[in-house]
Amino acid sequence: MTLGPVMLDAAGLRLTAEEKELLRHPAVGGVILFARNFQSPKQLIALTTEIRALRRPELLIAVDHEGGRVQRFQEGFTRIPPMRLLGERWEADTAQARALAEATGYVVAVELRTHGVDFSFAPVLDVDFGSSSIIGDRAFSDEPAVIAALAGAFVAGSTAGGAASVGKHFPGHGYVKADSHVDVPVDERKLDEIEAADLLPYRDLIGRGLGGIMPAHVIYPKIDKRPAGFSPMWLKDVLRGRLGFGGMIFSDDLSMEGASVAGGPRERALAALEAGCDMVLLCNAPQSAAGLLEALKDRALDPRRAERMRGRGALKPLGSDTRYASAVAAIQGVSV
Repeated sequence: MTLGPVMLDAAGLRLTAEEKELLRHPAVGGVILFARNFQSPKQLIALTTEIRALRRPELLIAVDHEGGRVQRFQEGFTRIPPMRLLGERWEADTAQARALAEATGYVVAVELRTHGVDFSFAPVLDVDFGSSSIIGDRAFSDEPAVIAALAGAFVAGSTAGGAASVGKHFPGHGYVKADSHVDVPVDERKLDEIEAADLLPYRDLIGRGLGGIMPAHVIYPKIDKRPAGFSPMWLKDVLRGRLGFGGMIFSDDLSMEGASVAGGPRERALAALEAGCDMVLLCNAPQSAAGLLEALKDRALDPRRAERMRGRGALKPLGSDTRYASAVAAIQGVSV
């Protein structure tokens, strides 16, 4: 049996009977968790154990756990600073900033895996052009080379902690002012401008083990009239072809306004998969889940790419992991 190409969410702290039925559907391959799914470390472990017991192979379990204002789990987890602080630290001490980024990736990976979560949708690889409020301090820097260096260290730390990383939002969300959660952003730049800046971190990290990439719900009309997440030009020609990416491509949430140009939920999912996405996310839309799953019931997730996203390696008890302890101490020394 294989996993399907859909990642769904859940409403609360435990799964309902209806959610269990949906998650057993062959088109489902994963679950994304939110702050509403977290009350305590003990409860989170119970929830992820419940999810894993539903299927073989087990569903992938993910979360947005970047740090700063995007960290879903708080109590019992290390408070992760916004990535901009690491970029600012780079200006003063590049070696220390790189070490902090690696420590951050390690702590995020180990803490998530200890609680049954496979990976986070991180790091953000967007360039901070100073215009996007939704990206803002989630970006490491306004310098692509600095982003590549710090994100590369974050990925290395995450890999050492046994978790894959997902770079986002390809090819770049940092230039546009509009928020794709509530609008349809349009980036009027030409391809050569985007290649010279936004694509540099992707080009660098793809060669260093980046497991997944999430495209942006942004339209780049000089390249394609469709948002990047629905564009074969961006996903197949540029990302797979020119950049040589062989990992998982995750759509951004299909419920976001930036995805509305592709039609209803079914049409959005089909368009994303046809464009080159491996897995589509449908969040906060339980009324649309059953219909979308039925439309995708014959679709399967590439098992090799799926396995790259699964948490791996034996975990030490946190109390005996000296690397974890020193990494936490380093992070706590950064102003959050």
